Amino acid sequence: MATRTRLSREARQDQLLDLGAELFADKSYEDVHIELLAEEAGVSRGLLYHYFPTKRAFFAAMVRRESGRMSELTRPDPSLPILEQLHQGIESFLEYCESHKMGVKAVFHGGASADPEIQSIVDEDIRLQSERILDAVEPTREASPLAKIAVRSWLQFLRNAAHEWLDTPVITRDEIRELAAHTLVATLLALPEGSRPSGVAELAD
Repeated sequence: MATRTRLSREARQDQLLDLGAELFADKSYEDVHIELLAEEAGVSRGLLYHYFPTKRAFFAAMVRRESGRMSELTRPDPSLPILEQLHQGIESFLEYCESHKMGVKAVFHGGASADPEIQSIVDEDIRLQSERILDAVEPTREASPLAKIAVRSWLQFLRNAAHEWLDTPVITRDEIRELAAHTLVATLLALPEGSRPSGVAELAD
């Protein structure tokens, strides 16, 4: 007689979060009900609430997991030239988006959420990525306030472009990567001289 495999707490949570990503990817937060999630997972509502006490807690855990994975994957290699670091970061981000489409789309939906906890997770991810880019292009001093605005705005552009790209199969990953890279360089070059990061000259070469 076969022995039923008992999932660890972490494995069960990951299973539920994977399913939740599929449900939230194409539906708004309000349109996904916890009863549907339990039904799709084949578990009781009691068990689901045991792991995640509220739908809000579930959604936050899902967004936090995907944001954490993306942040780790896009960690830059400071030994590389600046332009190569940026290209590598964009490529890693897009590769993750393509291979984890449902989870990423759920995160993008989360970015539009008015929930303070969800928004704080998204804001923290943007802050981290912004610091990484600014550290690469301005390694010797504090980046100017205008440069910080430019990079944060570009990150929002990248997220929006990636979100649309996931639903536009005729556009290749190479095309969206080149668009994003050229847009970042153009954005930094457009800064007035006093606000332009010192590493921009290397990007323009």
